[in-house]
Amino acid sequence: MLTGKHLVFVGGDARQLEVIAYVTENDASATLIGFTQAKRTFADTQLGELAENVFAAADALVLPVAGMENDGRVDTQFDADPIMLTEAHFQAMRPGTFVFTGIARRVLTEWCERYSLNLVKLMELDEVAILNSIPTAEGAIAIAMQETEITLHGANVVVVGFGRCGQTLAHKLRAMGANVRVCARYQPELARIREQSMAPFAMKDIDHAMHDADIVFNTVPAPVLSAAVLRSMPRDAVIIDIASKPGGTDFRYAERRGMKAILTPSLPGLVAPKTAGRIIAVSLTRILANADEEEAQHEEEDLWT
Repeated sequence: MLTGKHLVFVGGDARQLEVIAYVTENDASATLIGFTQAKRTFADTQLGELAENVFAAADALVLPVAGMENDGRVDTQFDADPIMLTEAHFQAMRPGTFVFTGIARRVLTEWCERYSLNLVKLMELDEVAILNSIPTAEGAIAIAMQETEITLHGANVVVVGFGRCGQTLAHKLRAMGANVRVCARYQPELARIREQSMAPFAMKDIDHAMHDADIVFNTVPAPVLSAAVLRSMPRDAVIIDIASKPGGTDFRYAERRGMKAILTPSLPGLVAPKTAGRIIAVSLTRILANADEEEAQHEEEDLWT
């Protein structure tokens, strides 16, 4: 339970609505910034403004999965304009205040360190990222089915990257009968790919995996699908890039060559916001509740010392 906790939510998409619903069901109160057009209502919440006193009263600041840009911009689906945070908002928060975000760019990290705020990057937690890979994989597969004229069963499919999303995606594609090749960097990953009866390719040999690919799924947020790699692929291959912006594909060259390349970040928020939001909410609530338990334990220990 989060009885007595006050959270400030700044921006986001439909996933944030599920997080708000969950924490308020667990007896927290909340101030919502950037939600003027949200049609959903919640108990013990109020719309707020970008005032320093709002942030000073927060036990936790909750940012969207996409976090805050280095210029302070936070995007929201529920207001006409993006929200612009400043350093003063972070300075106003009490040291030790939790700041939850999916990913953290340089400025957000620096501000949290400067003012001793407890930054939690949810997408780096296995308990979030592994479960979040399920709606990501399902969404990517749905796009593949929409954008191709073949079945996944029997298709030559390449998954680039064997992290949390890559593993889930490759497993589901193999279960659907695809011929799955996986490009990975490390030898233990290549061994695991082979153990799971898929074809392993070292990242340095990525072009060899692509020569007759029907569909390529990229999960790596680095320029792995370069012009040289794209040139080794069939022109009619479909690329679905699920890495965070700007993705890992040379989209300019893909367009020039007449290839279909689709960047699809934040798939969980598009295809399964309720599930994805609940995954975030459960972990966020656990972290806040555990912090209270640890604080109470320390206070009890101090009484005996």
